[in-house]
Amino acid sequence: MRELTYVARRTVEWREAPDPKVRGGGEAIVAPVAATPCDVDSAILAGHGFLDPPFALGHECVARVVEVGDDVTAVAPGDLVVVPWSVNCGTCDRCRAGLTAHCVAVPHMAMYGAPIGGTWGGLFSDLVRVPYADAMLVPLPAGLDPVAMASASDNWSLAWRLVAPHLEARPGARVLVVARGSIGLYVCDIARALGASDVLYVDPEPGHRALARAFGAATAASLEPLPQGYDIAVEATGRVDQLALAVKCLTPEGMCESAGNHFRPGELPLLDMYLNGVTLRVARDNVRAHIPDALALAASGNVAPEKVVSHVIDWEDLPTALPEKHLKPVFVRAGA
Repeated sequence: MRELTYVARRTVEWREAPDPKVRGGGEAIVAPVAATPCDVDSAILAGHGFLDPPFALGHECVARVVEVGDDVTAVAPGDLVVVPWSVNCGTCDRCRAGLTAHCVAVPHMAMYGAPIGGTWGGLFSDLVRVPYADAMLVPLPAGLDPVAMASASDNWSLAWRLVAPHLEARPGARVLVVARGSIGLYVCDIARALGASDVLYVDPEPGHRALARAFGAATAASLEPLPQGYDIAVEATGRVDQLALAVKCLTPEGMCESAGNHFRPGELPLLDMYLNGVTLRVARDNVRAHIPDALALAASGNVAPEKVVSHVIDWEDLPTALPEKHLKPVFVRAGA
């Protein structure tokens, strides 16, 4: 089989690898049918990551089950499934607590798309081994388009988690979104659908702002501090200066979720945060726990994740098209 391999800045190529095999009764082999780059993949391709190439890329996809071990009961060959980005067993204490990104049955930070916590391959591959199939794989609900939901492995489900629980706790809250890619746009759509009274989306890219307005958000190219202006803030830029501005806009006891990958250091206004009473969460997402709820919202018809898909591109064009700057391209594999 082939796996798409990151080899240098803005450069990827197909490399041959052995076909993965089912190694135990609980495993499965899947073939991605619709895969998309996560926002962090864009940073890696731009040369801003912290891992040296080469390594297989990709950790967002809908796949078709090809083969399952004898003990797998949740999925069967032919099923369309969402493959979560982190590898997790589903049965350890952490997994049962919903902390699937911190599973103790695998090396720390085990994931697809980067050689962290072992080498698990990438979801821009012709075939992928899933070690804990019943725990990891989530059947795609009937009627949902694999292209629209290619990001359910990470960014779509992450966006749900960034805002949905907080809006449940604070109905009608005002939401600030400071972003540069798909995560923030998904948040705008979800926040509107779940009853946010006001959504402001901040992004210097005019095309992104236009899409946010289609989701019912007000927009701005840059953020000016608006003290006590928003109950919930979501930062997805990877820039500490933008995170600092976001927390300055919160109401007393406001909540800020940072989904940016902060590869560079910076300073936060800790005294201001202390005086105002701010809760800040900076974390990788325990996405497997949220995928079912995020898919249920998508199936409700109250959101439109397909609008964030900027391009639908043939699987064979991955080496040339992935390094190009697109908002959210989805690569589709015919016949898989």
